[in-house]
Amino acid sequence: MQTQTTVRSLLTAAGLRPNKRLGQHFLVDGNLMRKLVASAEIRHDDVVLEVGCGTGSLTQELAGLAAAVVAVEADPGLADIAARELTELANVRLLQLDALRSKTRIEPRVLDAVAEARQRSGGRVLLVANLPYQIASPLVADLLVGPVVPGRMCFTVQKEVGDRLLARSGGDYGPLSVIVQATSDLERIAAVPPQAFWPRPAVESVMIRLDPRPERRQAVGDVVHFAGVVKTCFLHRRKTLAHILAAAYGPDAATDALGGLDVEARTRPEQLSPEVWVELARRLAG
Repeated sequence: MQTQTTVRSLLTAAGLRPNKRLGQHFLVDGNLMRKLVASAEIRHDDVVLEVGCGTGSLTQELAGLAAAVVAVEADPGLADIAARELTELANVRLLQLDALRSKTRIEPRVLDAVAEARQRSGGRVLLVANLPYQIASPLVADLLVGPVVPGRMCFTVQKEVGDRLLARSGGDYGPLSVIVQATSDLERIAAVPPQAFWPRPAVESVMIRLDPRPERRQAVGDVVHFAGVVKTCFLHRRKTLAHILAAAYGPDAATDALGGLDVEARTRPEQLSPEVWVELARRLAG
């Protein structure tokens, strides 16, 4: 795997420096990178999506284990470096584009590339990546909604995002917490200190393993509808749930949805468990 010296040399030779505005921090701790890869338990027929491949260090490791890797890099300069580093790996497809078409939706060309690779291999789709901080939350949420839902996601994110994923109540608990916990099992793989990156970020990071569960998705039903209900309600998290639902879906629908749920009139969105959110969204679906 590429060391800090290697990454610095590659950028220097290309006349580049890490872009602070884009939050570019390269994971250069080989042990932690191997731990991330090991947690994914990659099979020979799997297709791995890597978002934010940087100079291709993690990509090289993934390519040695999977049937195919779809590596995405938004920065043209880094994508050029990665293309040179990965040129001999026939099972890697490098896409130089933003992984998100908008702030909340995955670029269709990414999904198309993953679907094409999966059609050839017949294996699972996995996400294994050191995710760019700015897009981590919407990317994970949108992957869970579909249409291509990875069988497993193993990724490095800012600790704040990891706390949000794992939160069961309080200020960190929000739409991402509900959507993830209602559809998946997740665990913290490892803490990632700033010195594991070059350049060092000003925040702590964490590695997360997330396993979507088909039986939970079946219980949720229409995941797009479910996510929409959750996001709508958390947009007004300071208001009571009864008030939010009445405004968004009408007083009668709100009364019918809340009836029998043992939810008090002054309950706010962050006070509902993922399980109650599932039932609430089901009732609102009619």
